[in-house]
Amino acid sequence: MTVLKTSMRNFFAHKGRMALSAVAVLLSVAFVCGTLVFTDTMNTTFDKLFAATSSDVTVSSKAAKSDSTPQNGRPDSLPASVLERAEKAEGVKYAEGAVSSMNVTVVNSANKNMGSSTGAPTIAGNWTRNDLRSMEITSGHAPRGPTETMVDADTADKHHLKLGDELRTIAVTGDFKARIVGIATFKVTNPGAAVVYFDTATAQRELLGTTGRFTEINLSAATGVTDDTLKRNVTASIGAGGYKVQTQKERADENRSGVGSFMDVIKYAMLGFAGIAFLVGIFLIINTFSMLVAQRTREIGLMRAIGSSRKQVNRSVLVEATLLGVFGSILGVGAGVGLAVGLMKLMSAAGMDLSTRDLTVKATTPVIGLVLGVVVTVLAAYLPARRAGKVSPMAALRDAGTPADGKAGLVRGIIGLVLTGAGTFALFTAAHADKASDGSLVLGAGVVLTLIGFVIIGPLLAGGVVRVISAVLLRFFGPVGRMAERNALRNPRRTGATGAALMIGLALVACLSVVGSSMVASATDELDKSVGTDFIIQGNQRIVPQAAKAIETTPGLEHVTHYRDIEAKIVAPDGSSDSDGVTAADPTYAQDLHRKTTAGELTAAYGKDSMSVGSKFATKHHVKLGDTLTVAFKGGSTAKLKVAAITDDDVAIDQGARYLSTQTMRKYLPADRIPPDQIMFASAKNGQEKQAYAALKKSMEQYPQYQVRDQSDYKQELKDQIGQLLNMVYGLLALAIVVAVLGVINTLALSVVERTREIGLMRAIGMSRRQLRRMIRLESVVIALFGALLGLGLGMGWGATAQKLLALEGLKVLEIPWPTIIGVFIGSAFVGLFAALIPAFRAGRMNVLNAIATD
Repeated sequence: MTVLKTSMRNFFAHKGRMALSAVAVLLSVAFVCGTLVFTDTMNTTFDKLFAATSSDVTVSSKAAKSDSTPQNGRPDSLPASVLERAEKAEGVKYAEGAVSSMNVTVVNSANKNMGSSTGAPTIAGNWTRNDLRSMEITSGHAPRGPTETMVDADTADKHHLKLGDELRTIAVTGDFKARIVGIATFKVTNPGAAVVYFDTATAQRELLGTTGRFTEINLSAATGVTDDTLKRNVTASIGAGGYKVQTQKERADENRSGVGSFMDVIKYAMLGFAGIAFLVGIFLIINTFSMLVAQRTREIGLMRAIGSSRKQVNRSVLVEATLLGVFGSILGVGAGVGLAVGLMKLMSAAGMDLSTRDLTVKATTPVIGLVLGVVVTVLAAYLPARRAGKVSPMAALRDAGTPADGKAGLVRGIIGLVLTGAGTFALFTAAHADKASDGSLVLGAGVVLTLIGFVIIGPLLAGGVVRVISAVLLRFFGPVGRMAERNALRNPRRTGATGAALMIGLALVACLSVVGSSMVASATDELDKSVGTDFIIQGNQRIVPQAAKAIETTPGLEHVTHYRDIEAKIVAPDGSSDSDGVTAADPTYAQDLHRKTTAGELTAAYGKDSMSVGSKFATKHHVKLGDTLTVAFKGGSTAKLKVAAITDDDVAIDQGARYLSTQTMRKYLPADRIPPDQIMFASAKNGQEKQAYAALKKSMEQYPQYQVRDQSDYKQELKDQIGQLLNMVYGLLALAIVVAVLGVINTLALSVVERTREIGLMRAIGMSRRQLRRMIRLESVVIALFGALLGLGLGMGWGATAQKLLALEGLKVLEIPWPTIIGVFIGSAFVGLFAALIPAFRAGRMNVLNAIATD
């Protein structure tokens, strides 16, 4: 009880000093809890949606998948006879056929895409009684003929649609127009999909290309009949072969599994960044308690002198840490819920609607936050607590600070050097790996080992690095600069730990910057060397035939190339096989993309019953030029194709592609199974590039889901995409940087308290307030630049090693983004200045006589 009282008294006596550490715990816990609440809420939203849109029992094609569309762009469907048999099953209240397709684009009269901007699908189908489970018509009426359509209220609000407006639906079977006669509102949250409805006959004809077929059969159970019973009865009625019969729960689970994998990626990625913030927070907490223990050495000595045991002293510090962890974690849990709500609002503003009505805070979330925050805080405080317990009573009474342990420092240095050496060796090994998959594991080990090694040897590096930085920067500030340097060198362990907190975040920033810049530079280099086409046309969906025809008839083009990925199984002469498919293209593709061959000529691969394979496939399956491969086309027949060329797979574009001609594809695939183009290429007639580019843009105005790019556009798009990804990652890493800044502020604030008498003496002998503040600011800048130098150097090493692995996948150019690196380094100086504002201000306001009198 005495230990608890002492701990409580010390905790509240130093509450100002504990505040920043508590903020670090708060931010880290908030990020974890916010991530959990956000992803749980999204899962709840989708669960409600899937449950509401699923009928009691659903019958669909066995080949159908809830999250994909067949390669020919038309949904898998069932004959109407299945509906007739299903509705005769015992226990059926009513049965109806549904038509649905996600391979559509809906545009308004100005050719503006009415779909979501967040990647959510546009869904077109027929209006059924099952839709009344999740929607209600709030304006107008359901469509009754081929010229009528109904849209969901969210889409109508976003795009300012109203009754009477005309919409054009672009499907693989053709374009058709209809006027809005109704608006339906979701009863549950719609995460962002755009939904349009037609009458059944129109949906069948325009979306499936035929009448008398449905994509699924929805069945409602009669009173007293369970879903499982109805499923058994329906299965017995229609027969099990070729059909998939699912209960509402099974259907919802299938839909959820596709979303769940995506949500898991988001969840664990965000938790990973939260873990980085926790790691940085550990250094802050260690520094805080180390300095508090050092400042209370006399107090601890008195406690030991009057009978307190080492365990009691140790326990006293750990109890303070527990109080800090509990206090910070409780606030962090609340802040996490607020963060989740903020993320939901942000996503809604971006077009993905998430309602706070579905806000989900599971009982495990606050428990995880509390346990994680308290455990991390206590573990971080363990070393300072152990150090406090080892101080002898007499040594503490004689000295104002904890004596340094030379032996411990030596052991620490040896361990740090060993780990750094092992990590460097791992990075070297990864850089010389033969396979990227093998090297990535070694790279991960090297990153972890070098990071831990640098953290441990930080105090050893502090002396040399700080002196170098000071020689370059602080000499311009005369005596004040030299004093700032000595203050930074006074306690290398403290400087090392403070710099390490900043080092972690900046190392990741530097690594990702190098990887991102190298990817852009490599892809640009590859494009310059291998891409011969003038224009590239592609979108998020396959190119529908009517859009492809518009491209073909554009004036000023020398040639147009069709490019399709075809599902197929390939069997080599030795009996081995894979199902990675083939690429069907026009012979002009050999001009559009220059591919080196290790054997044969690529143009020969576009001959009759011929194909090419990649060098990796040839090596793995022992295939040589002239061999015959068995190619089983999905939905088509099996062909015997001769290997006429082997392409070099030491590339980034089309690596591993197996080419054959469009004519060969048509020979073995029925017309209704041939997929639309995945991408198309076009080259202008000589001297007409600008005119052809403008003409292509005009031709594709009616199809806004596709983009026309020349080579410079394509390079810029690639750069923008990688830049957006990096910016998102930098945003998440900002949390770790913020915690690191708090660490610098806390270190300086406690350091000012520790040097109160010293500051008073300096002021007494003539140092002005301005000089004092400048000294503290310069000390902060040096510490920040020390952490930045280590972090940027370490990160560039990681990034260069990662690029060596990317080179195995064809991305061969290493590019160091020096403007970013230099900008971050300079920015770190401003971070140091910002962190020193409050400590410097407080130091300048000290009463000189009171400071000198401080014991």
